[in-house]
Amino acid sequence: MLESLSIQNVVIIEKLNIEFKAGLCTLTGETGAGKSILLDSLGLAIGMRAESALVRKGADQANVSAMFNVRSDSPVYLKMEEAGLQVETGEAIVLRRSLSNDGRSKAFINDQPVSVRLLRDIGADLLEIHGQFDTQGLLNPSTHRAMLDEYAGIGDALVKPWQDWQEAELAYSAIKEEAEKSRSEEGYLRAALEDIDELSPQCGEEETLSTLRGRLMHREQVLEGLNAAYAYLQSEDDPIRRASGVLDRLGDKLGDEGNQILEALDRASCEMQEAVSAIQSLFADMEHEDHDLTSIDDRLHALRGQARKHDCTVDELPAKRDELAQKLNRIEHADDLLAEAGRAVEHTRKIYLERAKDMSQKRSAAAKRLDSLVMAELAPLKLERAKFYTQVEPQSEDAEWGMYGIDRVRFLVATNPGAEPGPLHKIASGGEMSRFMLALKVVMAEIGVAGTLIFDEVDAGIGGGTADAVGERLSRLAGDKQILVVTHSPQVAARANHHWIVHKGGDDIVTTNVLELSSRQERCEEIARMLSGASISQEARAAADKLLEASAA
Repeated sequence: MLESLSIQNVVIIEKLNIEFKAGLCTLTGETGAGKSILLDSLGLAIGMRAESALVRKGADQANVSAMFNVRSDSPVYLKMEEAGLQVETGEAIVLRRSLSNDGRSKAFINDQPVSVRLLRDIGADLLEIHGQFDTQGLLNPSTHRAMLDEYAGIGDALVKPWQDWQEAELAYSAIKEEAEKSRSEEGYLRAALEDIDELSPQCGEEETLSTLRGRLMHREQVLEGLNAAYAYLQSEDDPIRRASGVLDRLGDKLGDEGNQILEALDRASCEMQEAVSAIQSLFADMEHEDHDLTSIDDRLHALRGQARKHDCTVDELPAKRDELAQKLNRIEHADDLLAEAGRAVEHTRKIYLERAKDMSQKRSAAAKRLDSLVMAELAPLKLERAKFYTQVEPQSEDAEWGMYGIDRVRFLVATNPGAEPGPLHKIASGGEMSRFMLALKVVMAEIGVAGTLIFDEVDAGIGGGTADAVGERLSRLAGDKQILVVTHSPQVAARANHHWIVHKGGDDIVTTNVLELSSRQERCEEIARMLSGASISQEARAAADKLLEASAA
């Protein structure tokens, strides 16, 4: 349950701390007193959208924190651990949000920084806010399927089969398009492949030919240089050999350092001999080379011409050749590839459809259960003559198939016996709409994991016995969950276990305050105000007292 709410610098609230209690809690007050600000603050704490307009004028930052007392077996603890948060089972959970006047916000859970998405995810498991404008969702059939699926516990089992099918369709279209395009290019592809095959380029060939060409262009100069280098290395005045002889004659007089020098000279001598051998080999190769400079230039010209033609480097020509061959192979086997892709489409479509039909059956079964439960809620809400139907209709493939199945789901109502059921917005009045919504919310709330439910003026547009029935239903719901109700209905307020009044005060600086009405007399006075307005009559006080007596019975 929601233990407390702390608000700082939100709209006209400078600083406010509220401690809530279990059961049915009502918040009342005149229009404009700031009840909506409390809900906006609570929404901010549980990760809902943040707007800089919420920051109090003149303040740099708004801060809101909500503390929840959660049962030790709540799945929210496991979710927090999986998110990497440090938390002890049974520990209070504090959701905190700070909002700067530039619109940036920071989120925290038990003083550990988290993403707003995680804050919203955890917040949804702790608290649900149902507003008077939720009835607009009932007017939009696209929300009906989501509500039924939530009740039925239908997850995202169809997402992957749908994606697999769509990917198979895209692959089939791509193969078909490529095959049609490639057939028109088949002549070009064959000629291009023949040209490259005739040339037979090798990876690294351009560099090898360029090096060889450079040597041939300067052949005489290179041979002369190699010959001179060979002569220097083979001269009798060998400094390495002579130095080794001098040091060797010194024997042990140089110690270990002398041995290290001799070893280094030995290595130098070996490497010099390797250099001599390399010079001899290169000299012999160049002396007997029979390469023709013209033929090398022609080869380089041909290779580079093909590379320009295919917009690649010379070294990439072998890969380009393989690419052309693969395209031709696909053309030659296009029918086989297309048939295989077609089979993949049919296979993935079949899997999707099988699971979608299974989902439809689950929806239909859940719809009957939902209808029965909602109908049971309607009579206490003074809609005993009304009927509620959840229509589950499979759609044609071209219409509404998708990752959520093949069904169109609509909530239909009939408010009079014998009348044909129809869409809510065409059949139900505003007051009836609120009660249908409340009946649905009550049923949904009983299967939800959140321990706290907030109803914001869900009793709008109703009064008298109907409002009393709404209050009675909320009171029963509060037997299992903490219920917070923002209301203008005295009948609902009279049902509360705990009652707070929200009022706006101040002269130079307007601010919102919240006061718990702890005595029966205080509650009676507030309910009398709700009945008669600012000028409270004795008749209103008597009526308020009667409401409190009836609610306590």
